[in-house]
Amino acid sequence: MKVFTYYPGCSIKGTARQYEESLLAVFDELGITLEELPDWNCCGATMYMSVDEEISFALSARNLALAEQYGRDIVAPCSACYLVLKKTQDYILRYPELRVRIGRALARADLLYRGRVKVRHPLEVLITEVGLEEIASRAHLSLQSFRIAPYYGCQIVRPYQEFDHARYPVMMDQLFSALGARVVDYPIKTQCCGGSLMGTMEAVGLRLNYILLREACNRGANCIVTVCPLCQFNLEMYQKKIRKKFGGLKEIPVLYFTQLLGIALDLPAERLGIQRAVIPPTQLLEKVRAEYPAAATGAV
Repeated sequence: MKVFTYYPGCSIKGTARQYEESLLAVFDELGITLEELPDWNCCGATMYMSVDEEISFALSARNLALAEQYGRDIVAPCSACYLVLKKTQDYILRYPELRVRIGRALARADLLYRGRVKVRHPLEVLITEVGLEEIASRAHLSLQSFRIAPYYGCQIVRPYQEFDHARYPVMMDQLFSALGARVVDYPIKTQCCGGSLMGTMEAVGLRLNYILLREACNRGANCIVTVCPLCQFNLEMYQKKIRKKFGGLKEIPVLYFTQLLGIALDLPAERLGIQRAVIPPTQLLEKVRAEYPAAATGAV
């Protein structure tokens, strides 16, 4: 059984609780152990870097230093956490003066960061460590009722293009195609949802999300699947307000990729956090139940 250090980040423990639930359930089912990093702290997220970049790097470097003690790769499911950890590694490596200052800050906490831990995203881990064929062979249900718009967001493939294409990533597409879903061509799959603009410049944020939702519907998708907690929150929670402002949109579920994978593995709905959805994929799950009445005893 493969073991990774798990850095959850703050949103995974709060508004994105269903992401963690489904992530842990799916990884356990596929034989991968995630051991949560003890005493982890907030990475500072991308916003904090605009307030005090050096302190943000120090916060993130503390997590890296803690993780390094275990000698394993660290898995970060939150897109912002993943990006900040990667950026911290990059800047510490590239800028000697910053490396010295961060080193001094860590030393005050009796920590040392040598740059030996690798930051990984769970999507990449599943594809490279388990593999599409193995995942497909473990699936109990086909996702043929799902026409998905795969939405990656703007952070996991840019600017650090390490495991997928920067403008048109395909790992999620390949995964769900292997599980029987119809993956629609979604050209704006890495276009920004506005992130925290919903709390600062709502009109701009609403329009950005409207464009994403409209394109998914126009492409024939019956659900959006994402990897990012803030993207999922924005796209799901503001649909009513977006429909009121712009009109012409139907309600569409927004799932985490681990939730949809868990459905294919026929895991119990409670383990996947399906019951937490504001826009539940009820009709889609009913179709799966009708298509696989004998097998569908878990997620549906």
